[in-house]
Amino acid sequence: MRINLLSSFAAGILIATTISGIVYFSSTGDAPKTAAKIATNQKTVKVQLSENEMKQKLETKSYVVQSKAEYDKNMKAAKATVQKQAPADDKKPAKEVTRVVVGISDGMTSIDVGKMLEKANLIPNGFNFSMDVEKKGLDKNLRPGIYVVDSEMSTDQMITTIFK
Repeated sequence: MRINLLSSFAAGILIATTISGIVYFSSTGDAPKTAAKIATNQKTVKVQLSENEMKQKLETKSYVVQSKAEYDKNMKAAKATVQKQAPADDKKPAKEVTRVVVGISDGMTSIDVGKMLEKANLIPNGFNFSMDVEKKGLDKNLRPGIYVVDSEMSTDQMITTIFK
């Protein structure tokens, strides 16, 4: 590019920027004055909706509208039903179920399994558990793997789950 062409282009941009700046800064001072003139000419009218009109507008937009008295009445009714249902639930205390994942590896015996179940508080005595396994002749059926037992299972169910 020639120097003469480049300087002409730069001068054009400078002139355009200057003109735009003058227009911008001179017109911003006039805008609030014109807005004030328009505002004085218009009257603002405040419309007061009635209670029923407000309810209808809210209900058409899927809102639930209640007065304070209706709300208090509904809350008392809800509390009464909860109190009536609560004693029925207290008759049957919820028993907590403990679920244990038992990992059996090569070389483990029924005594090791009994100790693991005793540590998990699923059985009272690990040695008695291993004796029950030996009485049933299932001590040779212990295979490596992962087994899931829980506190609702009886000792026989645990034995059949682990010693397949």
